[in-house]
Amino acid sequence: MSESMHTDDKRTTGSVVMQTLRGYGVDTVFGIPGTHNLEFYRPLRALGIRPVTTRHEQGAGYAADGWSLQTGMPGVVLTTSGPGLLNALSAAGTAYCESRPMIILSPGPARGREFADVGTLHETKDQLAAASAVVEWGRRVSSAAEAVTAVHDAFALFATGRPRPVYIEVPLDVLEEVADLPDEQLAPRTSPAAPVPDPDTIAEAARLLAAAADPVILAGGGSRGAADELRAVAERLGAPVVTTLNAKGVLDEHHPLSLGSNLRLAAARNRARDADVLLVVGSKLGEAELWVDRLDARGTVIRIDLVASQLNKNQDATVGIVGDAAAALGALADALGRGEPAQNARVAETLAAVRAETAELSPGNTALAECIAGVLPPDAIVATDSSQIAYWGLLNVLKASRANSTPYMGTYATLGYGLPAALGSRIAAPDRPAFVVVGDGALMFSLQEMMTVVEQGLDVTVIVVDNGGYAEIKQNEADAGIAPIGVELTQPDWAALGAAFGGTGHRPADAGALAAAVRQALADGGLQVIHLAQASFDVGATTTKEQA
Repeated sequence: MSESMHTDDKRTTGSVVMQTLRGYGVDTVFGIPGTHNLEFYRPLRALGIRPVTTRHEQGAGYAADGWSLQTGMPGVVLTTSGPGLLNALSAAGTAYCESRPMIILSPGPARGREFADVGTLHETKDQLAAASAVVEWGRRVSSAAEAVTAVHDAFALFATGRPRPVYIEVPLDVLEEVADLPDEQLAPRTSPAAPVPDPDTIAEAARLLAAAADPVILAGGGSRGAADELRAVAERLGAPVVTTLNAKGVLDEHHPLSLGSNLRLAAARNRARDADVLLVVGSKLGEAELWVDRLDARGTVIRIDLVASQLNKNQDATVGIVGDAAAALGALADALGRGEPAQNARVAETLAAVRAETAELSPGNTALAECIAGVLPPDAIVATDSSQIAYWGLLNVLKASRANSTPYMGTYATLGYGLPAALGSRIAAPDRPAFVVVGDGALMFSLQEMMTVVEQGLDVTVIVVDNGGYAEIKQNEADAGIAPIGVELTQPDWAALGAAFGGTGHRPADAGALAAAVRQALADGGLQVIHLAQASFDVGATTTKEQA
């Protein structure tokens, strides 16, 4: 079709939905064009929205999540009806469990064709119900005006409530019809203000904290936008800060009060449990982050959360503060007074215990993770997966200087997340080096997104730690008295595979060669695949910081 025959300016429901999103600042969307969702794609060029075509809708969702972590805006996923939507639901489940904002847009059956069961393309019994079972809310609209309102409502949720994914289904006939809506109706709306912390409750919390002999701060994902305020309170009290994996880096992990993202390890977890006053910020204290059923704090517990329903979840609060974490911590800092930053001699003792525990739990993964962490640039974004090298090693030993530097999903614990999350992060933060550190089993779940990296012209380095398959499950089988079955996997030539996708492959055998491979990857850019065969990699061969 010639350029003159294009009708990209046709104003359909899909167009006004995308214009509404653009007004809120969304400039990138992730998905796959399909027969039924073309009207979402029609206006993208004119609106200046970058479409990122992943090679699987699940990857689109994880990439959108990585992008969201770096921008603070909801990741937007465009799917076609039926299988396209269902493919994206694992990513929606991830966003739901990790409390991250996401908007999934999909066409649905035309009005009057619901439950028809007549064999139309992509026909699904009830895709709205399928999506609604996973997301915070799902909505099937009946007009362009309703579709636009749904987008506004999503942004209101993200601003004032627990950020979780939403699903907006636009019937195919509605999606394609001309939409005569004024621009004023599409313009961003001012969101309701988040709850303001109660001054009396703040005063009581400040009194308890000021009188504490051994206060500890436990920061969860809800604290990620409150780094400055969290540091101010910690320094005023001399309180050590331990974080969940979702809050890793919210306090610079080089800070003398940081216990790192080691809540899963007994040494750090017990330090929080035994505090005479424990301040919990934005965490549900779930089993997946604790690695035990409950924390069972022994002292006074102060909890800050955006929604009241969280204040006694998994751990009763002595004092519950409803409000935005930054506002509540800022008010606490003011109530405590500025004073001189306090010191805490026990932090080093706890960190030493954490290091010893880490090495004891998984010595091979810990040693290799230390080797990898030692050669990564300090400002890198390092996406990971539910791989042993991540949760038994890298996330324990790597020190992050700011929040969202290690995209991960500790609760949903999916495979296939790391690579697409890294490419989404790189698009959102092109000034920061992007790395993926995953196991061989995990990488196979999203291998196709290497092509997306190349097609999008991104610089992403993939470090694949090859332990021969599903090593964790193999150990689970052994513990259960089951001979290995279904867990010893045949491996491709990973370095050659990287080259086949249009990148460069590396096969370092020791720490010095790994450092050289990382340097070369950063210098050359593009897709870089570094294969570490764990059984033969020489972790005893070290390199200096200057060499790295």
